[in-house]
Amino acid sequence: MSHHEKSGLYLKSRKYSELLRQNAVYLIFFHKNSERRIFAAMSAGNVAYYTLGCKLNFSETSGISKIFSEKGFNKVGFEETADIYVINTCSVTDFADTKCRRIVRQALKQSPGAYIIVTGCYAQLKPEEIAKIPGVDLVLGASEKFRVFEFIEAFTKRGCARIESGNIKKADHFFATYSLGDRTRSFLKVQDGCDYFCSFCTIPLARGKSRSDTIKNTVLSAIEAASKGIKEIVLTGVNIGDFGQNTGETFHDLILALDQLTDIERFRISSIEPNLLTDEIISIVSKSKRFVPHFHIPLQSGSDKILSSMRRKYDSAFYRARIERIKTLIPDCCIGVDVITGFPSETEEDFLTTYRFLNEMDISYLHVFTYSERDNTSALKISGTIHPEERSRRTQMLRILSEKKHRFFNEQFIVTTRKVLFETAHENGLIKGYTENYIKVKIPFDPMLINSIVEVKLETIDSDDEVSGTVTHQMDLSLQKII
Repeated sequence: MSHHEKSGLYLKSRKYSELLRQNAVYLIFFHKNSERRIFAAMSAGNVAYYTLGCKLNFSETSGISKIFSEKGFNKVGFEETADIYVINTCSVTDFADTKCRRIVRQALKQSPGAYIIVTGCYAQLKPEEIAKIPGVDLVLGASEKFRVFEFIEAFTKRGCARIESGNIKKADHFFATYSLGDRTRSFLKVQDGCDYFCSFCTIPLARGKSRSDTIKNTVLSAIEAASKGIKEIVLTGVNIGDFGQNTGETFHDLILALDQLTDIERFRISSIEPNLLTDEIISIVSKSKRFVPHFHIPLQSGSDKILSSMRRKYDSAFYRARIERIKTLIPDCCIGVDVITGFPSETEEDFLTTYRFLNEMDISYLHVFTYSERDNTSALKISGTIHPEERSRRTQMLRILSEKKHRFFNEQFIVTTRKVLFETAHENGLIKGYTENYIKVKIPFDPMLINSIVEVKLETIDSDDEVSGTVTHQMDLSLQKII
């Protein structure tokens, strides 16, 4: 009798030999006459992540990664062999099911015995659909994504997926996260959920009611991100202008507090609803040394008829007034706009009204989305479905308009000098970065410029709408560079 058998413990190796062969995440032992005992040996476990969708998803993937790291797991690239793959999905982008299946297949091709976890908005909305995808082991909903270790004993494949996805109406906890994909920019989650229920949108069903952390905790998260060498923080969420619904605070209060921090060089507001973008917020940004001149403001349609059908909380006149107010106080501000084409009942005249509205306004670029039907949305009840080919035609027209708008915006700053934050990535001997007002700039690669803010004279624009320039002044790089 072996030593382990004498002590009443033995390794059930046949059942777990494959797990052990792949740098076992767990060593699992059994007592002859007792419950299963688990002894973690996690230092050899590798986890890879894949994120679909918005900046908020990237922030939350980093939060999930942090949880695994605290349990002793190593983060690896998604293209590498891993023991566990975590896929964070989106419900806004088209073909969510097709994309999810493709990513699962890719993961299992790289590591056939890997444990596959799928979470995110799509996982909350259609968990049973995801569970049927071959190879998926665990499906986590909105409230469960940060509690992965509460639902598993060992990362072993069982042949069928386990679903942990609760009632979204009970999702009331805010889990603070920030991304660390590179050492230059971080997406800081300041808010989650939405109470608006626009007729085309499933986000309230996927993320629950609006909620956020306190200003005090959010400021602490920003300071923590800064301590890791981050130069720019992008405030992100589902509806960030609704910050403080559960705390009695406001987004205005938040940016006032963040503006006092000296740890961060730049703050950027990711996307904010026009009805929540107050004069006071615009005024703060116009005077701030840290909040950069850049707003992204969803429009969705320039037709008041369509805006009403979408159940948006403003009309085109109100939206135009917001743009004019920004440009009056911040002439060099970059303004991005979301717009949807092919919404049910959108006539050709409705679309042309939107086109003319966008063409007339002093905006910088468009994010154009082609309408696609979503289960459990009230837009499905609206008559007048637009043919897919017509939706695509309208989308293409607006994307061409966006290219023209973006180039015109960039051209206004040629021969001017702007501060550029250069990023870690480089290609073809070039290093790239962004000005405060979101102009993409490239210059010959210099490793000393990584994660540094330098003054660059903008000189030319290429066919890809990227601006080339020359460094005119560098701050003390020995102090700026984070090793």
